[in-house]
Amino acid sequence: MDVHQAIESLKNEMGRMRDERKNKLSMVVFSGDLDKLLAAFIIATGAAAMGLEVVQFFTFWATPALRDKKKKGRGKNLFGKMFGFMLPKGAGKVKLSKMHMGGMGTAMIKHLMKKKKVASLQELINLSAEMGVRIYICEMSMDLMGFKQEEMIDYPGREFVGVAKFLEEAGDSKIQLFI
Repeated sequence: MDVHQAIESLKNEMGRMRDERKNKLSMVVFSGDLDKLLAAFIIATGAAAMGLEVVQFFTFWATPALRDKKKKGRGKNLFGKMFGFMLPKGAGKVKLSKMHMGGMGTAMIKHLMKKKKVASLQELINLSAEMGVRIYICEMSMDLMGFKQEEMIDYPGREFVGVAKFLEEAGDSKIQLFI
């Protein structure tokens, strides 16, 4: 086989590999910062609007944003109670990554978003649900932080999974992101 034939063979193989991937976005949502969570949901809803299947895997510091402020987790140990107290409870309590300034920066950005009719984080979460964006919540992160399934938001199709499930989803995705 000469060089030209080898290159052509590689091109054909790459084409077959591309065809096996789904029109899907798989996203690890790691950050619990307001601006990064907004970006994650804006990208997710944008991708869903463009016809992509979207999967978000919430892990570590992003997990508290999915806690329901009205729900309580029962039977927590000391560390679970401490994490529950120290970390934000729900989308309305997350802070900016920069310029938080004791809450003033976060309040300012929320005010500007409302004034300019930019969807809030909670509105983007609701829109994601309407658009069929799937949410997976990392069981290991929940276990480490002492969160319970019953204290998480109600979301259609929400699942509590391990990293293997996310990797399965990401494996056939055209796009993978880490936020």
